[in-house]
Amino acid sequence: MPRQGGGRCGARDGTVRESKHQTGPTMTEHDEFYADIHQGYDFKGPALVLGGAMREGAAVRDLPVKVPLRTLNRHGLIAGATGTGKTKSLQVLAEQLSALGVPSLLMDVKGDLSGIAMPGTPHPKIDERSQAIGVDWKPTGYPVELLSLSDEKGVRLRATVSEFGPVLFSRMLGLNDTQGGVVAMVFKYSDDRQLPLLDLKDFKKVLQFLGNEGKAEIEAEYGRFSSATAATILRKVVELEQQGAEAFFGELSFDVADLCRIDENGRGVVSVVRLTDIQDRPKLFSTFMLQMLAEIYAAFPEAGDLAQPKLCIFVDEAHLVFQEASPALMQQLDAIIKLIRSKGVGLFFITQNPADLPESVLSQLGLKVQHALRAFTARDRKAIKLAAENYPITRWYETETLLTALGIGEALVSVLNEKGIPTPLVHTLMRAPESRMDILTPVEIEQLVARSALAAEYNQSIDRESAYEILTEKIQAVQQRPEAEPQEAVRPRARGKAEAGMLDRVLNSTTTRQIGRTVARELTRGLLGALGLSRVSRRRRKTGWF
Repeated sequence: MPRQGGGRCGARDGTVRESKHQTGPTMTEHDEFYADIHQGYDFKGPALVLGGAMREGAAVRDLPVKVPLRTLNRHGLIAGATGTGKTKSLQVLAEQLSALGVPSLLMDVKGDLSGIAMPGTPHPKIDERSQAIGVDWKPTGYPVELLSLSDEKGVRLRATVSEFGPVLFSRMLGLNDTQGGVVAMVFKYSDDRQLPLLDLKDFKKVLQFLGNEGKAEIEAEYGRFSSATAATILRKVVELEQQGAEAFFGELSFDVADLCRIDENGRGVVSVVRLTDIQDRPKLFSTFMLQMLAEIYAAFPEAGDLAQPKLCIFVDEAHLVFQEASPALMQQLDAIIKLIRSKGVGLFFITQNPADLPESVLSQLGLKVQHALRAFTARDRKAIKLAAENYPITRWYETETLLTALGIGEALVSVLNEKGIPTPLVHTLMRAPESRMDILTPVEIEQLVARSALAAEYNQSIDRESAYEILTEKIQAVQQRPEAEPQEAVRPRARGKAEAGMLDRVLNSTTTRQIGRTVARELTRGLLGALGLSRVSRRRRKTGWF
């Protein structure tokens, strides 16, 4: 990036300093720097303090770098090489959001975020940093709810197959277009026949039925598919079961309203999804993430511009979400990211390099916290040059040079002000988290889960009557008939007094609050039609987010 302004030269840390040949007092430039940054980050409403501004390698006292609370639904990026402080920046944001009454959802891929539930440990370096920035530091633990997709301790996250929809489900299985079309046919048949697809055995049973007893019916109404295609899909489902996904599909499916809880002290609950044991299963993680975003978009009401967001979601290792997304799926994801801000939701992606994210997504991110990048190869140097171009042009720093000279816990920061205008780029000494900068012990995790009301509710496994049981019953009935009696196709059950319909029995059951979501309705899928997600009403708790 070309240097701006004559008579200056770049320092080793990338700061533009006065040349020996330039006349005029250095203090004048210091005053200009102070006035520029102070004006850019002086907000009227509530704001989060990220750290203190730096110049010439040192923090400038009483010059805090802040981000307005009302603009945090404009999404954000935290990037940087391994070990540069990305996780601690995420932790600082989640802490301050909680203190201001905003709940958040953290994707903990590396397993180092659970410590936010416990107060931090005082240390001389923390005191030194806090004094340099000019902020108070007090050890504080925050309300945390541990969530899990697998056998990790925490609230079990489940979703039904119907809620995933045919596109996301096909992507998880790694199917081609032809095979994905058969999956869509299975979903359509199940919708029309009121056969709830709750878990993987339901899906397998419907697919097997359509390839045997129901073959004539499916060919007459929807078209023909080969047995080889069905066999391939079944093998993919079995492979998915071997990765532990069988425990994820089913009931009780998680209500996204439970992500928006406030504790008795008015602090937002920090929901931490423990993902350490699925690092080798990126498809499961990424597909779950996309499904949850789509569900949040469908469930949350329109909110417009709020004084503070309803929910902030932090996606660690964000490249896992995007690396295998098909063009059609990326188009839907791009649409959700653009529109979900109107629901009062902010998305923050944490990754090593901004290039890990598609440009269409990068263009939607208002907050940018860029930690150091390392240049070990020619490709790294090109990536750093491109990364520097993502940030506002500044007269105070050589951005490309400074990116490789940032220390641990330092970052280049640019946010959106209250009018939606990017603030000046500033070299920032990030403040230290007030909670523990380490994981919880097994005993602490056990105690946290034992106190959780959500764990008691969601950690029960329910296997109610669904497609598997209904079709099994029908097949047995057909097999017991005399050979001369014609076989009837599977039809929706009669809904008379003698035999209540399956849908009525499910909806009237007191053991679950959300079975209405299990039957997808084609006419109400709207924007999420390509994802195959139904948008139906559901009972909500008094979480204070409406």
